Amino acid sequence: MLLRLKMKNSEKDLLNSIDFSKTPNHIAIIMDGNGRWAKKQGMFRTFGHKNAIQAVRNAIEATRDLKIKYLTLYAFSTENWNRPQTEVKTLMSLLASTLVKELNSLMENKVRLRTIGELGKLPAKVQQELGKVVEKTKENTSGDLILALNYGSRHEITSAVKQIAEKVKDNQISIEDISEQTIQEFLYTKEIPDVDLMIRTSGEHRISNFLLWQIAYSELYFTDVLWPDFKKEDLYKAVLNYQNRERRFGKTSEQIV
Repeated sequence: MLLRLKMKNSEKDLLNSIDFSKTPNHIAIIMDGNGRWAKKQGMFRTFGHKNAIQAVRNAIEATRDLKIKYLTLYAFSTENWNRPQTEVKTLMSLLASTLVKELNSLMENKVRLRTIGELGKLPAKVQQELGKVVEKTKENTSGDLILALNYGSRHEITSAVKQIAEKVKDNQISIEDISEQTIQEFLYTKEIPDVDLMIRTSGEHRISNFLLWQIAYSELYFTDVLWPDFKKEDLYKAVLNYQNRERRFGKTSEQIV
């Protein structure tokens, strides 16, 4: 009980230290470390995935506490299909069942679910449950939870280039008119602002083909915490670290001041 109280106090202290006028508008998280967490428990990798749901809840609750509008979670990449089939099947089954279980919570907290990625390649059951939750939560306004599913940034950018090339071919767009905004309009995230803070758990220091266009000026934060152990206070720490940085967007410190 004393340990739990100390953890709660620590969480509260961190929350009170945050400047709510300088919180990021959009946080993206690469949820890494499920397999290593399971191995530490002497269990199979799938055990880690099953025990990662609470970490997702913690992240959603923490962003809600901070009134952060957008949270994007890297749930399944285009490369993840190469994993052992038993693990892929478990991930897909877990995704479908979790969507059903979490719908009431999303509604109660007025969180809207959105998705990015090639959803057509997901199992029919997953597509069905995703469609239901997206539809039921579409009027929610307290925050957007964006799941990146069967997502790969290079594929996203390649697809955008192909669509723009078709427009040029059909004389709907001239080459001279192509701008960064043009490309943005053909990305999955065309209605979502760029990422302010990118978090990766488990101690790895790479982006893994995630939102490469959208993180051009993001602050990157890496933590050794394995994803199933990720708590609200871990997100608070990331935001505090973010607030102690100077975002210059190519300008000098003097210009920012």
